[in-house]
Amino acid sequence: MPETCPHGFDESLLSGAIDRELIQSTAQKVRIHLEDCAHCRAQYDELTKLREVAMSTTIHQPPDDQWRETPRTGFSKAGRTMGWLLATLWLLIITAYGLYQGWQNTDGAFEKFLGFGGFGAVALLFASVALDRWRTAKTDPYREIEK
Repeated sequence: MPETCPHGFDESLLSGAIDRELIQSTAQKVRIHLEDCAHCRAQYDELTKLREVAMSTTIHQPPDDQWRETPRTGFSKAGRTMGWLLATLWLLIITAYGLYQGWQNTDGAFEKFLGFGGFGAVALLFASVALDRWRTAKTDPYREIEK
């Protein structure tokens, strides 16, 4: 178990003193305590060194082209576009066929209600999200940022 201040001082105030987040009276109490307590003075010195190392550390960011998620070649872009078009077309055909078959079936009005009601609910939810995204995209201040 780590040692604590022998005087019962709240050591969390040390971080506040280092970051200059304490009010004047509390900061003065910390300074006075540090003059008399070797344990807290050692903790304060260690935290100060740690803060200096953290503040002087540089973070190297990769080049912007490594952040991109867009296709990098024309073939890749064409393949992605065609893939999305085919997937969307397939989904529309399957959905239309399923709705047509469900409507032609004369049995089970309750099953039709369940099927069309569920499909309608999902379609409305999707449409509302898509509409919100479309409206937000017009005024989004971060739309030009690529990272």
